[in-house]
Amino acid sequence: MFEDRLEVHRVELTGYCYRMLGCAAEAEDAVQETLLRAWKSADRFDERRAGLRTWLHRIATNVCLDMTRSVQRRALAMDLGPSSPVGAGLGAPLSAAAFVRPVPDRRVLPVDGDPAELAVQRDTIRLAFVAALQQLAPRQRAVLILREVLCWSAEEVATLLDMSPAAVNSALQRARASISARDQPGGTSEVAEDLLGRYVQAFTAYDVDGLVALLHEDATMSMPPFAWWLDGREAIRAALLGAAGVCADDRLVRTAANGSPAFGQYRGRQAIGLVILDVRDGLIAATTSYLEPSLFALFGLPMSLEPPPRM
Repeated sequence: MFEDRLEVHRVELTGYCYRMLGCAAEAEDAVQETLLRAWKSADRFDERRAGLRTWLHRIATNVCLDMTRSVQRRALAMDLGPSSPVGAGLGAPLSAAAFVRPVPDRRVLPVDGDPAELAVQRDTIRLAFVAALQQLAPRQRAVLILREVLCWSAEEVATLLDMSPAAVNSALQRARASISARDQPGGTSEVAEDLLGRYVQAFTAYDVDGLVALLHEDATMSMPPFAWWLDGREAIRAALLGAAGVCADDRLVRTAANGSPAFGQYRGRQAIGLVILDVRDGLIAATTSYLEPSLFALFGLPMSLEPPPRM
């Protein structure tokens, strides 16, 4: 059935729309609208003119470009202002619409495939990369994703976006320069997996020295929906020491978000936030803690845990 052929493309389309929009919920809405439009237009689809994948991405691109006209450009706290002084409070929360929102890996990453292609897919849904994408003009954003992530040719992108190949290549060059100025490649490795074990051990014991030893010197820490953020390992050390009485008994449950290791954080039994680690060269480059328990359902995390066993 035609519906089954459409469904095969859902994960790739969701990844594309998420990179375009920076929000899992909006990406899901965009994909639903894309598939609905495709289903309604099935009688006009001519596979001799364009393959189904190309046709669906044309529809998805138009849907996303329409949506970008009516939604706020999303960012990370680091894009909103200077770092916070050590000891400063979180301040008032901003609208969640101000921030790039997390997405579960399973919604946007294929289960299997070429390892090199999977590495690109994973690296290009990291929070920092998606936030950098949001700073591009929407059509420039589409060019970069189609060319660099989905590996379309300049001619294919030109046809989809009604541009010339020369204009596509020019837009791609500008987009690459903007992205490289804002983001550094991430990615996990075997070393990083070992790092995660040490992170959980240090976190559970609230070993501040142990946690700080796992950070890059220029690491950042942020807590959406607050604009508060810290810049640098020593600032993070001071903040962790100041919060020792609050966080000492917190627990973590592993998940995966934005191509990165992530954890549900629990205080006592109750969910308090989703922690995403951006790992670079075997150390943690950024810790982003979404203080929104409402996100737990999206990641299949429980809202509460059983009490820890008595020792």
